[in-house]
Amino acid sequence: MYTLGVRREFIARHFLIGGDWGSENFPNSHHYILELQLEGIDLDQHGYLVDIVEVEKHLDDVVGYYKEQMLNEKPEFAGLNPSIEHFARILTTTLNEKITAKNITGLKVVLWENDSAWAAYRVDRLKR
Repeated sequence: MYTLGVRREFIARHFLIGGDWGSENFPNSHHYILELQLEGIDLDQHGYLVDIVEVEKHLDDVVGYYKEQMLNEKPEFAGLNPSIEHFARILTTTLNEKITAKNITGLKVVLWENDSAWAAYRVDRLKR
């Protein structure tokens, strides 16, 4: 099994809802680190798992959408606590829809919220 990883850093804002989390209940920023991991068994005719330039384009588009934004105001967070777990799932499913490489069998996002806390979400997919 091959794994290719690409990462990006960005700052986004949020506030938690539905509980008493102290200062996290008020607007605050996090310096996120998004680690995208793509998996597959087979390489393409060029010896690549995926075209990294295409992956970086999609990753930059997704990160650009959230960079310096208030997560609570984004439609995909409507009715959701903008937790790191929800954010990791939303990023994973969005990138899974955009990255069309036929030999990718799994996609995972590990989203770091600070130096010691992260959440991850993974999707398996059939060959396209």
